[in-house]
Amino acid sequence: CPAASDLKMLNGSRICAQLYSDDSAYYDDCCGGDVLVVSPGTDMPYMPSGWAARVSSLVVGTRCQLTVWDRRGKQGHSRSFSA
Repeated sequence: CPAASDLKMLNGSRICAQLYSDDSAYYDDCCGGDVLVVSPGTDMPYMPSGWAARVSSLVVGTRCQLTVWDRRGKQGHSRSFSA
């Protein structure tokens, strides 16, 4: 997985989080598969098509916080992640 401080676009702009579709019990194989990039200030009350119940690992950038809910539309239990 990339380090939290390494989350940047090719042009150098910050990324707040990257969510991955594949995970593994072996750390070196985590953060694989498809990647969903979350930019600073993004508010997504619904996951993009094809991503519901698919995220298995994530990395949150420095100075960012990612809050997720277990139900659509920001309903249900929530959990926050940071670097």
